[in-house]
Amino acid sequence: MLKKAFVSLAIAGAVFAQTGMAQARDQIRIVGSSTVFPFATAVAEKFGKTTAFKTPVVESTGSGGGLKLFCAGIGDEHPDITNASRRIKISEIEKCSANGISDITEVKVGYDGIVIANSKKSDRMALSLKDVFLALAKNVPVGEGKLVANPYKTWKDINASLPATKIEVLGPPPTSGTRDAFVELAMEGGCKAFPWIKALKKTDKKAYKALCHTLREDGNYVEAGENDNLIVQKLDANPKAFGIFGFSFLDQNADTLQGSLINAMDPSFENIADGKYPVSRALFFYVKKAHVGIVPGINEFLAEFTSEKAYGEEGYLTDKGLIPMPEVERKQFRADVGSMTSLKM
Repeated sequence: MLKKAFVSLAIAGAVFAQTGMAQARDQIRIVGSSTVFPFATAVAEKFGKTTAFKTPVVESTGSGGGLKLFCAGIGDEHPDITNASRRIKISEIEKCSANGISDITEVKVGYDGIVIANSKKSDRMALSLKDVFLALAKNVPVGEGKLVANPYKTWKDINASLPATKIEVLGPPPTSGTRDAFVELAMEGGCKAFPWIKALKKTDKKAYKALCHTLREDGNYVEAGENDNLIVQKLDANPKAFGIFGFSFLDQNADTLQGSLINAMDPSFENIADGKYPVSRALFFYVKKAHVGIVPGINEFLAEFTSEKAYGEEGYLTDKGLIPMPEVERKQFRADVGSMTSLKM
């Protein structure tokens, strides 16, 4: 095993040398999820202030965009770590492997809820998953087995108890892990409220997914990019609009924003931690093992991120809105980082 480790490091060193990086880059580079970005940035800043290593560079590129950069290769021009607000896909692992990245360590950071928030200048909304689907789907059911292009323009059009204000929702683009999780948890959750659509999953999975996961493109759903802070600013400027983003951004802007109730559940820290809030997901980051021992400080950065003082129940990341994992999970991922356990799916 030890011999194999030395061989792997030698190969990694050779690849770095071939890419013009005989002298390793002296600053960790991190890309990926806009949701995980505030947590990674907080750890990077703490790491830079309390160690002899340079502060890592953290970029918000979206989960899909980050994994694309991460899996492009080994060497100076490729990132060491990528954040993700969803788990890595098999196709992405295959892309990594095709580019010589055979060993990846997966680290679960904690949990997060996806909120549908608006300005406190307006009334708070109480939505069901069915309401969310009907408001944002490209095609919606009309009667048994029939679909039409989404005709709904106001919230009242889909539910008489909701206000007659225009449906205007700012949300993430297709490269975002938040978008992936939102369509899987919220849109599909509402889609399944229709029995004939739920049954379609067994007979035509492709058609079922296309119907449940496709967002409308007629202007009522607006792709607002990977900068969640920009969405927050737009909601303050337009109190009638809603935004889709991670709980941490709601938590950090609780003085001006409010999260809609979903299926009568408040998007609170406690409800997300307990799994009661229906639009909740796990957060991750992935480490390129070929860069460990070449780019200085990676092991030490990982130790900081997975320490109790960072992602523990009373850790400084909870102040940023992170929902901590149970103690047994935290210990497991800390151990995985310590041994650089390779990802298995």
